[in-house]
Amino acid sequence: MDKNTTNHKNEQFYTKAKKQGYRARSAYKLFDIQKKYNIFKRAFYILDIGSAPGSWLQVAKKFAEENLIKYQDNHYHRKDYKILGVDLKKISPIEHVDIMRLEITKISAIEAIQNYLAGDKFDLILSDASIKKSGNKFSDQVKQANLCLKILDTIYLLKSKGNFVIKIFQGEDFKRVHRSMKDKFHFIKSYKPTASSKKSNEIYIIGLNKK
Repeated sequence: MDKNTTNHKNEQFYTKAKKQGYRARSAYKLFDIQKKYNIFKRAFYILDIGSAPGSWLQVAKKFAEENLIKYQDNHYHRKDYKILGVDLKKISPIEHVDIMRLEITKISAIEAIQNYLAGDKFDLILSDASIKKSGNKFSDQVKQANLCLKILDTIYLLKSKGNFVIKIFQGEDFKRVHRSMKDKFHFIKSYKPTASSKKSNEIYIIGLNKK
C-alpha cells in the first residue's frame, strides 16, 4: 500500500469517527475486533487501560448498554454496567463512564481499581496502551512487550471465562506476551484490525474464555 493510499484510509476512518461522534478513528479497531471475536458478549463490567482520548470507552459504553437490553436473564447478576477508563493523560468526561488518572504499572493503581470493583471482577479488560515511540522499532517493541507483561498483571481482576484484548508490537518479544496469555486463556488469537495502518507494526492479542 503506497503512502497516498494509506493516508486516504486513515482520513476515511478519521472522517467516519467525526461523523459518528467518536473521539478517534481507533474506535473502529475495536469495532473490528468485536465483529471478529464477539469480545463484548455478556460484558457489563469493563476496564479500559490506556483509554485516552476515550474512543474505546465510547464503544464499550455502546455495547454495555446494548447488553443490558439483550441479556435480561441476570446470568451474571448484572443489573447495570460499570466502565472504568484508566490513563495518565486527561480524558474528557463521558456520561456514565468512570475515569481515573493512574499509572497502571504502579501498585497504587491496582489498589485503586480493586477499591472501585468493591470485591467484584471485570467481564472484559481492554488495553490500547502504548509506550511513547522513539522511532527505533527494535527497542520500541521490547518496551511495548514489557509494558504488556505488566498490564497482564491485572488479569486476576478479570472473572473466570472473561475476555482480554491488548495491543502489542510485532517483533521477537511478541512471543513472550503471547505465551503468557496462552497459559491464562482457552483461546488466543493475534489480529490486526482493518482500521490499523498497514505500515504500523501494532497488533492485538485477543484472549477469550479465561481459565
